[in-house]
Amino acid sequence: MNRYVAFLRGMNLGGRRIKNSELQVEFEALGFAEVACFRASGNVVFACEEGNEATLTVQLEAGLGEALGYAVPVFLRGAAELREIAAREPFDPDAVAASKGKVQVALLPAAPAGSASKEALALATDDDRLAIEGRELYWLPSGGISESDLDLRALEAAVGPWTMRTMGTAEQIVARYFAG
Repeated sequence: MNRYVAFLRGMNLGGRRIKNSELQVEFEALGFAEVACFRASGNVVFACEEGNEATLTVQLEAGLGEALGYAVPVFLRGAAELREIAAREPFDPDAVAASKGKVQVALLPAAPAGSASKEALALATDDDRLAIEGRELYWLPSGGISESDLDLRALEAAVGPWTMRTMGTAEQIVARYFAG
């Protein structure tokens, strides 16, 4: 069995509300096993025989969209890939320690092309550090993300859609579901 985490965008925001138990039922109805939800923000761990990420993403987006009545963008990561993400140190440890902000991980559908990466990284400042590695954009704000002056719309225009989690969330999912 292959193990994955589906990071769902826009869950439990605005008028959209779904309990983890309901989300778990939807994943099981789609044929997935060992389903577990981590926090109430659309982080779903599951196992399946299928190993094609593109096929799984299409299946999840279609199935969840039909069941919930609205589009649910899915950003899928396998166990090994999530372990790599959680182990990365995209910023100098001293800069992280000095920051009042938390390292954020924007999960992208694909690695941005060179020009898109350059455009996104050009938005970085001393208060908002950015790094791109593979299909992830890392952001170290100097404080809370709501206090930041980083132009998130311009950033998304450069690299495409994403869903964002803290590095701590990635580390906790790995520790709980994919250790060893």
